[in-house]
Amino acid sequence: MITARNITKRFGSTVALDDVGIEIREGESHALVGRNGAGKSTLVSVLTGMALPDSGEVSFFGEPAPPVHDRVAWRKHVACVYQKSTVVPELSVAENLFINRQDFGSGLISWKRLRREARELLDLYEVAVDPDDKVADLTVEQRQLVEIARALSIGARFVILDEPTAQLDGPAIERLFARMRSLQDRGVTFLFISHHLQEIYEVCQTVTVYRDARHIVTAPVAEMSKPDLIEAMTGEAGGLNVPGGDDRVTSDVQVLSIDSLSGESFSDVSFSAARGEVIGLAGSASSGKHQFAETVYGLRRASSGSVAVHGSVVRNGDVPAALRSGIGCVPRDRHHQGLVVDLTIAENATMSVQSTFVRRSALNGAGRTAIAEYDIKAAGPDQPVSDLSGGNQQKVVMARALAGDPSVLVLINPTAGVDVKSKESLLGVVDAQARQGKAAIVVSDELDDLRVCDRVLVMFHGRVVREFARGWRDQELIAAIEGMTSQ
Repeated sequence: MITARNITKRFGSTVALDDVGIEIREGESHALVGRNGAGKSTLVSVLTGMALPDSGEVSFFGEPAPPVHDRVAWRKHVACVYQKSTVVPELSVAENLFINRQDFGSGLISWKRLRREARELLDLYEVAVDPDDKVADLTVEQRQLVEIARALSIGARFVILDEPTAQLDGPAIERLFARMRSLQDRGVTFLFISHHLQEIYEVCQTVTVYRDARHIVTAPVAEMSKPDLIEAMTGEAGGLNVPGGDDRVTSDVQVLSIDSLSGESFSDVSFSAARGEVIGLAGSASSGKHQFAETVYGLRRASSGSVAVHGSVVRNGDVPAALRSGIGCVPRDRHHQGLVVDLTIAENATMSVQSTFVRRSALNGAGRTAIAEYDIKAAGPDQPVSDLSGGNQQKVVMARALAGDPSVLVLINPTAGVDVKSKESLLGVVDAQARQGKAAIVVSDELDDLRVCDRVLVMFHGRVVREFARGWRDQELIAAIEGMTSQ
């Protein structure tokens, strides 16, 4: 269906794609994987006509791709559902489905017809939302389905899904995969980009691996083991090396105390964390775990209960007060909460402590330190974070969380959207900080993230229902997450 051959793309002295290619058959789900910086995003830009390669060619069904300036023609061939949503939140579902073509060619908008056509489109692709719903009120899952329906309504039969599961829980992921299989049966083709390698085996038929801007291998998924896939991505044999903390020693000194904390989507949560202790928090998207963590660092206001650091109660619903009390945070969504993408690495990494810097030289010095300590792949501290890969952006967010040397870390989905080696690096930072005496809460949907923890608390419908010591088994933890709490 789509072929890219001998694609090379440079940005200044940086080679983003080095004579790469990909061939995707009609009706298949084809995975594209690789470490952050491997060239995946650049290839997506080329395949969607957003970037012109320096050399090479793209074709659809054997015909050359349209000129880059012909956006209408490109949209009829290919659409991309990005990790960062492209719907307009303040518009309705119907308006988003037909954005820039609301008049159906007549020059005037018939709102009755718009809603009717939207309803027919939603029914056709089994998207269970109302045409009049405001997109801002939809779940992440619903927004993605609206974007897919919009793409198919234009005529595209090739859809690129860029990290589509990064913000979905288990049941929502399964529903997305079921929808993909149903659309494949209708002849829709997918390019599936994900750092969650297990998903590749669940939904894809073919996998292509890029590494360091070059094509490494394309193979049927059934013929490539997970260790072989990781080796192709990293150039190193072996799987994911997550620090387990088995030899880590915790203290009897309590650093963080949560007392009967209640708030939006959770109630009556109590526990404490000692020096050097890492506590995991697991649960489905509806468990309240994210809302709880955001309340601990002040982004949300508690309805009752308290948070205390070293015995001093933290002011409720006040992020600056949480920072002053010694709570550092990696927020849930780095795009909207963790970074100012037009600012530099140095400015972002020191944002929580910038009042201590009076000279640009001192600021850049702190930026260089962050680059070295957190293994951020960058040209220098003056580089905008918008130029960085997802994994390196997440390392900048981690550097900012630790800039003030906090006593407590609250880390929400700390490895979301990062590659295998970046995941190892970020979890290694968590382990190292615990060994230095910090307490940490790791909130994650990724079981590998929770292996760094000394114990894992499982939340279900807003309450802590189980606690697992280090050494838990996947099946037991998943069963508790899904509400099967019997011993």
